[in-house]
Order: sequence, then structure tokens, then C-alpha cells
Amino acid sequence: MPSVELVRSWYVQSFSELVEFQDERETDEVTNKFTQSLMYIKQRHDNVVETMAQGIMELRQREGDDAFHPSIEYFLDRFYMNRISIRMLITQHLILFGQDARSSKSNFIGCFDPTCHVASVIEDAISNAAYLCEQFYCAAPEVEISEFNAIDSKKPVQIAYVPGHLYHIVFELLKNSMRAVVEQHGSSVDVPPLKILITKGKQDLTVKISDQGGGISKSKIDQVFEYHYTSAPEPLRSGSAAPMAGYGYGLPLSRLYARYFDGDIQLYSMEGFGTDAVIWLKALSAEASEILPQYNRRTPKNYEEVRLSAQYCRDWSSSKFYGHGNKFLSTYQGAMRARRLHNSRRAANST
Repeated sequence: MPSVELVRSWYVQSFSELVEFQDERETDEVTNKFTQSLMYIKQRHDNVVETMAQGIMELRQREGDDAFHPSIEYFLDRFYMNRISIRMLITQHLILFGQDARSSKSNFIGCFDPTCHVASVIEDAISNAAYLCEQFYCAAPEVEISEFNAIDSKKPVQIAYVPGHLYHIVFELLKNSMRAVVEQHGSSVDVPPLKILITKGKQDLTVKISDQGGGISKSKIDQVFEYHYTSAPEPLRSGSAAPMAGYGYGLPLSRLYARYFDGDIQLYSMEGFGTDAVIWLKALSAEASEILPQYNRRTPKNYEEVRLSAQYCRDWSSSKFYGHGNKFLSTYQGAMRARRLHNSRRAANST
């Protein structure tokens, strides 16, 4: 798969460049060179998502849909979550130390906005998603926004967050909703609008995007978060306009962005009518802990067990993902733990 090999070569080159600074003394000159290297690395990896998606398409063309098993999803989840984290660190460094440094008057702390106005970010996403929808379908549904702040009803909903991450999440969900609505109802003047509700409570900040785009059947609702799943035709690699759909990456990547700071995305659909996409984020920055995949001696065994069992496995850095009744604890992991407990008890009884 040439595209995957290309992505691999980018990472090898970037790692080689960073290793050169391992034994350097911390001086202004070295810091400037390091910052410059990070800038080049960030630019080099700008198209990793699209290139890796093309690699997955190449895999499908070569081996068919049978090539996709849970270990592929397992790898991609971990790969992209690491990419999100690495780009966060690089961007933060470039903003604080590089030419991208923000004005001292800016409210931002690196790429974080302590008072991110959620509705404003969503309005930007609406504008760009509508423009893209009009380019492809010559029509786009209207969007109605309402918000409710349970903490202080007189203030708009704000959160300490990375606006770029929130924008990415909402933009991808809006693209899906707008496309579904236009394809379901055509470009008539009676196209039902999308409705967005923003709420903030003591623990959660929630964004619900509701559409009347025909919905998704219950049998397919889980598939939409798989990287190779898409109901749109494969996009042409023109290198100019962004595709409206076709890679099958929008939803799984958006969910990773939400989960990066311990949030989540869920879909609730009524086939024949429409879909509600719900984004959960932590309202309190102190609870928005970074979630990363673990790498240890167990990792290779996880890949093999996931491949053989045809089940899904997650091993993240946070203990929250392993607690009793946690929604991220996979059926496979629970079964393996129960089996180990049963075997240990049986061994103890036999002795």
C-alpha cells in the first residue's frame, strides 16, 4: 500500500530529525532550531489523515472488505489519537515559542481558549459546512441554534477548550446532517432545518445536532463509527476542494477528538425520519483529562487477541476507561477478565 508506506516515511523522517536534539544544550539558538524543525514537521504531516485514508482504500481494493477486522480499527484509533496528541504538543510549542506566538492581549493560552464561546465556533462550522454543501448539491438547509446555560442563564455557554477541536467535531457532524437532509428532501424550499441545542450543566457541556435526513437503521448505527464505512462514493483526489464525504473518516475521527479530553459522541437515529448527534464535553477543565492509548509489553498481544476474537479492545491511559460499568470497557475485555478470574479460582480449588 503506497500511501501507508508514504505516511510511515514521514514519521521515520520526523523522528530522525527530532532525535538530533536529544543531547543538545538548551540555548536560544537550539530552541530556535528546534522550533523551526517542529514547524517543518507539522507541515509535513498535514495530509496524514487523507493519505492514510487513501491507504485504507488501497487495502480494500487489494483484499476486499474481508481485510477489515477489529485489529485495523484498533490500530487506527490508537494511531489517530496519538496524532491528535502530538499535533497538540507541536501546535502549543509553536504558538508559545515560534512565529505563531499570539499577542499578549489574546485570551488564548497557546491553542487553548479559557473562555471559548461555543456558539461562535459552531457558527463558523455552520458557515463552512453550508458553503461546502452548496458547492456539491447547490443547496444547504438552514440551521437554528439555541442554548441553555444551567449555571448562569444570563451568560452564553463558554468552556475552556481548544476551539479547533470543537470546530472539527461540529463541522464533520454538520456535513453528514446537511448531506442527509438535502439527499432526502432535495433542493426544495421546504427543506427542514437542522436544529442545534447547546447546554451547560455542572459537569457536562452538551451539543445536540438534530436533522430530518431520513435516519439510519439500528443495524447500521454502530458501523458509522468504523473507518472504512461510508455511504458516499469514493472522492476524487483533486487536491483542491475538500470532499463532502466518501472517506468514512469523519465520524470516527470526530469521536476521537471528543474523547481526547474525556468527552464522547453518540448517535440516536429514527430510520425514516432523522438523526440526533450528541456531543458531550467536560464542563470543568479540571475533569477534562487527556486520554491516550497505552504502549507496553501487552500491546502486541492485544493486536493478536483482537484479530483472533473478532472483538474490539481498548486500552487507554485513564483508569476511567476500566472502571465498573464504564461504557468504554469492551465486551471482549470483560470476558477475558472473567475467564482469568474463573481459571485462577479453579486452580486455587484444585490445589
